[in-house]
Amino acid sequence: MSTPQKPRLAVLLGDPAGVGPEMGVKLLARAPNREAADILLVAPASVLAGGETLAGSRLDVLRIQPGEPLRFEPGRITHLLQPEPASGAARMGECSEAAGQAALQALTAATLLAREGKVQGIVFAPLNKHSLRMAGMQEEDELRYMQGLFDVNTFTCEFNITDQLWTSRVTSHVPLKDVAALITEAAVADAVHIIDAALRRSGIARPRIAVSGLNPHAGDGGSIGSEEIEIIAPAVERLRRDGLDASGPWSPDTVFIAARRGDFDAVVSMYHDQGQIAMKLMGFERGVTLHGGLPVPVATSASGSAFDIAGKGIARIEGLQHAFDLCVRIAST
Repeated sequence: MSTPQKPRLAVLLGDPAGVGPEMGVKLLARAPNREAADILLVAPASVLAGGETLAGSRLDVLRIQPGEPLRFEPGRITHLLQPEPASGAARMGECSEAAGQAALQALTAATLLAREGKVQGIVFAPLNKHSLRMAGMQEEDELRYMQGLFDVNTFTCEFNITDQLWTSRVTSHVPLKDVAALITEAAVADAVHIIDAALRRSGIARPRIAVSGLNPHAGDGGSIGSEEIEIIAPAVERLRRDGLDASGPWSPDTVFIAARRGDFDAVVSMYHDQGQIAMKLMGFERGVTLHGGLPVPVATSASGSAFDIAGKGIARIEGLQHAFDLCVRIAST
C-alpha cells in the first residue's frame, strides 16, 4: 500500500471577470489548505490583487518569475507570476479576450508544469469557456485543451461528483443536434470503463454503474427512438460480460432518483445536461468536476463563473473546497 505524501498542487484563479479570483483567495486563506499541500499559485499579479480585495484577505506569497526554479517555504504560498493580458484589464461580469488570456495562460503554464512532473495536481476556480475561446482556445472545453498539452490520446471525460455520487457522460460540450450521432457502443463503453476505474482507485471495489438511455423513457421499447435497443443495451451487456457491474439503459427521468437513494455509485449519462441538471439540483454548491483520463488529478467546483454575483464578495466556496480536498487525496497516493 502506498504511503500518502504531501502533494504539490497548482492553484488557478479562473476567469478574472467572474467569481474565480475571490473564490481562490478564500480557499487559500484557510490555513488547513496551506498545510495539506505545497501550493503553487499561478496567476497575474493583478488578478490576485483583485481576488484579495473581494475576499477581504491578503495572502502571504513568495513570488517567483517564470523560468525560475520552484521553491516553497512552510506556511507560504509560492506565486508563479503570469503576464498581464496584452489586451488590457478584464471588465467584471463580462466575457472578454483579456479575461480569457489571463485564464488560458495560467491553465497552459500549470498543465506544462504537471506534464514535467513539477506539480502533482491542478485545482482551478471557475473558468468561462466563451472567454477562453475569445482568447484563442479552439477545443470544445478546457479538458480537451489540456488533453492536447498532455499528449493524451485515450478517452477523457468530466466526472461530476456530488457527495458520494459520481457521473460521467458519453458526450460533453457539443450541440444537442449532434449528440445522437456520437452515441456508439465504443463511446458508451469508454464512459463506463473510465468511471469504473476512477471509483476503484477511490476505494470502491466493485462500483455499481447505471447507464442512462438517450431518449424519453429510454426509448419506450423503440417507439421513441432506437438507440437504446441498437447501441446502449448491447454495450451494457458487453460490459457485464467483461465483469463490470453495469446496468441499463435506465429511463433518464428516473435514474437519478434511484441513484440519490443509494442504488448506484455512478450514473453514465448520454449528454451534458442530462446529468448536469440532476447533479446540480442535488447539490450545486457542493458539486465537484474532476477531469478524468489525464495523468494528474485536475479538479474544480461544479459552479460556473457566476457573472451575476461577480465583484460582490459573496461567492461561496464549498464546491471548490471539495475539489481541493479530492485533488489532495488523489495526488497524495
